Amino acid sequence: MTSVDQPREPAATDGRLVRLGFTDVAAAARNLRDPALLGAGDDSLFLDALAATADPDLALLGLVRLAEAAADRSVLLSTLASAKPFRDRILGVLGVSAALGDHLARHPEDWRTLVTYDVQDARPTPAYFHAVLTTATAGLRGDPALDALRIGYRRCLLSIAARDVCGSTDEPTVATELADLAGATLDAALDLVRREHPAEAEQCRLAVIGMGKCGGRELNYISDVDVVFVAEAPPGVPEGVAVAAANRLAGALMRACSATTVEGSIWEVDANLRPEGRNGPLTRTLASHLAYYERWAKTWEFQALLKARPVAGDPALGRKYLDSVSPLVWTAARRENFVADVQAMRRRVVDSIPAREVEREVKLGPGGLRDIEFAVQLLQLVHGKSDPALRSGSTLDALAALSAAGYVGRDDGAALDAAYRFLRTLEHRIQLFRLRRTHLMPTDPGELRRIGRSMGMRANPVGELEKAWKQQTVEVRRLHEKLFYRPLLDAVARLKAGEQRLTPEAARARFEALGYADPAAALRHLEALASGVSRRASIQRTLLPVMLSWFADSADPDAGLLAFRQVSEALGNTHWYLRLLRDSGAGSSGAAAEYMARVLASGRLAPDLLLRAPEAVAMLGDVDGLRPRSRAALETEILAAVGRAPGPESAVQTARSVRRRELFRIVAADVLGLLDVDATGKALTDVNAATLTGALRAAIDACERTRGPIPTRIAIIAMGRFGGYEQGYGSDADVMFVHEPSEGAEEQAATKAAQWVGNEVRRLLQIPSTDPPLLIDADLRPEGRQGPLVRTLASYRAYYERWSKLWESQALLRADFTSGDADLGRRFLAMVDPLRHPWGGIDDTQVREIRRMKARIESERLPRGADPTLHTKLGRGGLADVEWVVQLLQLRHADAVPALRVTGTRQGLAAARDAGLLDAHDARILDDAWVEATRVRNAVMIVRGRSSDSFPTDVRELGGVARLLGHPSDETGSLIEDYRRVTRLARVVVERVFYGEDETSTGSR
Repeated sequence: MTSVDQPREPAATDGRLVRLGFTDVAAAARNLRDPALLGAGDDSLFLDALAATADPDLALLGLVRLAEAAADRSVLLSTLASAKPFRDRILGVLGVSAALGDHLARHPEDWRTLVTYDVQDARPTPAYFHAVLTTATAGLRGDPALDALRIGYRRCLLSIAARDVCGSTDEPTVATELADLAGATLDAALDLVRREHPAEAEQCRLAVIGMGKCGGRELNYISDVDVVFVAEAPPGVPEGVAVAAANRLAGALMRACSATTVEGSIWEVDANLRPEGRNGPLTRTLASHLAYYERWAKTWEFQALLKARPVAGDPALGRKYLDSVSPLVWTAARRENFVADVQAMRRRVVDSIPAREVEREVKLGPGGLRDIEFAVQLLQLVHGKSDPALRSGSTLDALAALSAAGYVGRDDGAALDAAYRFLRTLEHRIQLFRLRRTHLMPTDPGELRRIGRSMGMRANPVGELEKAWKQQTVEVRRLHEKLFYRPLLDAVARLKAGEQRLTPEAARARFEALGYADPAAALRHLEALASGVSRRASIQRTLLPVMLSWFADSADPDAGLLAFRQVSEALGNTHWYLRLLRDSGAGSSGAAAEYMARVLASGRLAPDLLLRAPEAVAMLGDVDGLRPRSRAALETEILAAVGRAPGPESAVQTARSVRRRELFRIVAADVLGLLDVDATGKALTDVNAATLTGALRAAIDACERTRGPIPTRIAIIAMGRFGGYEQGYGSDADVMFVHEPSEGAEEQAATKAAQWVGNEVRRLLQIPSTDPPLLIDADLRPEGRQGPLVRTLASYRAYYERWSKLWESQALLRADFTSGDADLGRRFLAMVDPLRHPWGGIDDTQVREIRRMKARIESERLPRGADPTLHTKLGRGGLADVEWVVQLLQLRHADAVPALRVTGTRQGLAAARDAGLLDAHDARILDDAWVEATRVRNAVMIVRGRSSDSFPTDVRELGGVARLLGHPSDETGSLIEDYRRVTRLARVVVERVFYGEDETSTGSR
């Protein structure tokens, strides 16, 4: 032993200090020689005890500061030397928490708390905490009372932290003790407040209800303490007077805990979980609480009440509150969109995390504590209404009950339990250092080293800690995906003897809660997919938990599951399909299964296209397989098939089947976010153009087989969105047919042959079939539907020279060659160029005529009952508004501005902006509106399987559209408001630029 009368000479060399875990050897050597440590005991025992701490440097420095401040230093050092449990506890706390070291330096007498506590050898109870705090604040008022409350709180915290870091207690117990300490602190603070406000204390009964982690008895070292206040009037006191008094007491209580004094603060008391949040009254009577919950409460508020627990104030009133609200909690799962509401709440939490912090969030990030808590709470709310054993505010207790009853698989439950304990311990170690409210994994290597060592990682603390943390978050993510769904599989599968399974009723309840509209059908599909001993069933059992999760995350999970079953049954045991599923199974990196789930659950269009040719699902196995094919490649394939076909019907049938396959490819890529609006429009235009080319070739071949060589050349001119490469999923093909008799051919015979071919093209493309038809619309031809379907180039020229109307010049702005004789097509376009790009532009009279036409269309063409703010084509700020602005600018200025001679709307907008004809801000507003309207139209078609220019009125369909456009399916209101905002801005520009009366207001610069 070192003599207490002579200076201490450390036996440790620099090398030994390094081996013992010290990082600042010079400072450690100085501190070990500090006279304040004379009498600390044998060097080896002392050094070994320091080496066992999370941060020996921090522990040694904290001990020096404590010894220097202690009035009873000799007793402290002799106790340190003689009592190993005390030595381990005091050094353990000092080595992990600089904040508690600061507290001991300011209040050195509190070291005795650990000795006393060690002698008691009992877990601190709420009564123990209350006794410590009551003793500390006895007889005090004002700021001295608040300082004493803080000192007493830290004294209690010391005892919890000592047991924690020395492994004397497990993680759930630490969280329970912290919650009990919080309750005792609230009660002691309320006593102080009543002492300061005796009149108010007499006028009301006040109960403090713990919420969140405090209510669930799983509190952190530093966290906001969530509470709700309930008030009642004593006999003879008017209710209004009682509530006003309770408000003053509750506010004073919150300030007493949250205010910063010379001893710092304790924690914030947060009452924002009360009815109406921060906008609602701070306190309510029990009747007022119940009235709110029965009429106005949202799903998340019932989720929050799951953890409600009386923690301070009037115990009888607190119990009465809990007994009254508890029944309401267990009916929450019956609310419409229950699961969607819960999942939306989780998404909002994740979205609120700054992007730079997401991957460091231990609590809120993906795979963090909140994922486990939300998952457990969701299952509790789904099944707790019929199983009282699940009604616990504690996450781990509830998880154990869920696992024991078969609501969660045993292995999954055990893995989640271990992950939760690890993550909570990690969170506590992060907070203990400075006693600051944080859930972020540090980036400083020194902090990571201290945390890792505090959790028993000594060989490579930083590397071991980061590896263990990442493994746990990955495991939580994996389990979170399957937690709801694995028991559903077990409900239809044979289990080992003694294993629990969901009852059919519980399985249906879970399917219903997860958003499936027909739980019984979902169970049948699941049984068909997962039952049996085949290789396919085995692979699907592995894959289905996560696929069910993806389906449930869509707007129509029933449709997704049904389509998956139909595809699987159609493909049977096809080797490549099984390989596709296998390579997307658990633990694989393949994305085909996720792609399949997202596409199948996107709406009706994709499944309708796929189920007629299930083999097309193979393209989901490779992102490159979803890239739209070029028009040249499509035409090569289609023309080759047409050339092999025995007749025109079979030829075009083949072309249409290729089109169906390519439509599925485009829809899938669109749903998965691989295509933007322009790429989608071009891909659809290319597919339709290639199909039209194949149909034209088949019609010509059929004509020549029956009539001999065709005496004319034929070209098809694309019009409208077809000519602008802006087609949507439901677009017709607007075209005009032009022909030119071969040299020496009789014009009448040539025209007759061309008419036959044109009609045959239309017939072949809309023959009833399992493939979607391609409707040909030739109404933009001269004289409309009253005129001949096909004209010679000379006839077009004569008509346009004599009879052409302004609207026809406008329509020709989007004309482009698409199929047939390319030279004839180019000459047609050259012939119409003077009409659509008139020399000198159109005059003021013609401008007014265009404006009148547009105004008449607005008043006459909008469908009866349609909302003009939500009609994507003819509504205010919709497609037509933007297109007419561009077309007016083209008619006026394309002669002088060659860049305006384009058929696409967005290209026209960009050209007008670059030429100074349109303000850049206005151009951006119009472009945004056109893109948004196009996206909505395409999404409606994907979801409904049929085209529409208006938003769906069906809630589920509207949710599907919202999901495709990047909005949560339960937040359709934000989709509609965003659309109205964008188009409202566009309409303002249209009013000014299109309907203006002078050159400036119409866009000239």
